Amino acid sequence: MSTSPIKTADIEGYPVNTQIRINEYAPLDDASFDKMFAGLPLVTYRVGETILTAGSNTGRLLILKKGEVAIIKDFIEIARVKEPGAVIGELSVLLGQPHTADVQALEDSQFHVADGGLLAKDPVMVLHVAKILARRLIAADSGLVELNKQLNTGQSPNVLSETLIDIEETLSSGMTNTDHLKIRRYY
Repeated sequence: MSTSPIKTADIEGYPVNTQIRINEYAPLDDASFDKMFAGLPLVTYRVGETILTAGSNTGRLLILKKGEVAIIKDFIEIARVKEPGAVIGELSVLLGQPHTADVQALEDSQFHVADGGLLAKDPVMVLHVAKILARRLIAADSGLVELNKQLNTGQSPNVLSETLIDIEETLSSGMTNTDHLKIRRYY
């Protein structure tokens, strides 16, 4: 059985892989990650550097190759992202509006950079971004349901605070299983 070479399409001057399959239940392994984004240029941000600024409109997608970043909204860190394959700037590109949060490098971080138009032309990339957004939505929904239950049962502010922390951690990790939302009770 022979395997055919992977076909590429030229998008914005960069070859993009059109036959990579994404396992919707697992993070990208190194080989799949490298194949999927091999044609895109790399940029490195040093620890402490601002990667995106709220209110700006870059029109770019940043795909994390390695490192860790903080997502900061209204001076509050709302997430930390370190999973290879995580996409930064997708909401701005999808909605055609400025970035809604600052992104800062917590350690030296490397990104593949794609023009936002890539989403309109590459179905594999659209699927990748859609799965990331779906995981975030499921995590946020589960967390809000848990928080609502706690509010309705009159839980203490400490319990509510810990639940919010758990929700932030879940959203940061992009986990699909929300069973790990821990309820820490202080009596």
